[in-house]
Amino acid sequence: MKVALIGSQDFGKAALEAFLERGDEVVAVFCPPDNPKATKPEILKEATLAKGLVPLQFASLKSPEAADAMRNSGADICVMAYVLQFVPQELAKIPRLGTIQYHPSLLPKYRGPSAINWAIALGESKTGLTIFRPSDGLDEGEVILQKEVAIGANDTLGSVYFDHLFPLGVQALLEAADLVAASKHQEIVQDEALANYEGWFDQAAARIHWSNHITQIHNLIRACNPAPGAWTMVGEQKVQIYDVKKHVTATYGAVKGKPGQITAIGSESFFVTCHGGQIEVLKAKGAAGKVSGAELAKSLGLTVDQFFTA
Repeated sequence: MKVALIGSQDFGKAALEAFLERGDEVVAVFCPPDNPKATKPEILKEATLAKGLVPLQFASLKSPEAADAMRNSGADICVMAYVLQFVPQELAKIPRLGTIQYHPSLLPKYRGPSAINWAIALGESKTGLTIFRPSDGLDEGEVILQKEVAIGANDTLGSVYFDHLFPLGVQALLEAADLVAASKHQEIVQDEALANYEGWFDQAAARIHWSNHITQIHNLIRACNPAPGAWTMVGEQKVQIYDVKKHVTATYGAVKGKPGQITAIGSESFFVTCHGGQIEVLKAKGAAGKVSGAELAKSLGLTVDQFFTA
């Protein structure tokens, strides 16, 4: 099969390598333009060069030059793997078998760029991936293939993506491409009654409000680990919190402190009160970088009874 790939970063690289390793001919690789502010080269671009291919970098995939490049590649199918640029239908429909795209949610739920973050933050017990036909709407095209993934009680953004949705997604792209090539696939229109779209899980969304319930705070921290990093303030210092444990308070008599208050500092961690229990902070990041909770407490001079602010 002649494959054109549009993508970026590690997922794009993994998809490129997977198609090549099984014997497909990758006839075009579209990468984002070089970013002069980036500290390291684009991973997919470097992988493309390493495979002896020439990366195609267009400022816009809506340009006639991008369409000509796709047309001249003679691709049977186009695969979109972590795409940061808008891909118009004029380009997507050029390959003989059209284009397929990966998205890390069970569409139509959690359309948008931060699907995994939102699913974890909102307490979902499962998520998944979808391979679908891209349209001019964001994540709105017909579904070809879906696979479910459980979200464990202590899973983070990192564990859900890197342990499950990343490797499963690469294999799903191969599977979906084969189904399309053999005309054994179905294209199911998304049910708009079940649809929701969320934007970026940004710094504002990642801020910890200690007056919220312990389950909400625990889910938020997991959803932000490793990025963008749930955060709070102590005085004028911003602190990002990563690895935590949830300790539920079962009785009124067991309540310690008030929301946001540090109630204990141990050899490896420290505890912060919220409604419903305490969050034990195991890993956090302050001015000195990412350290254990105890090391952060020492470096910032934190004391028992001190408050983090929302």
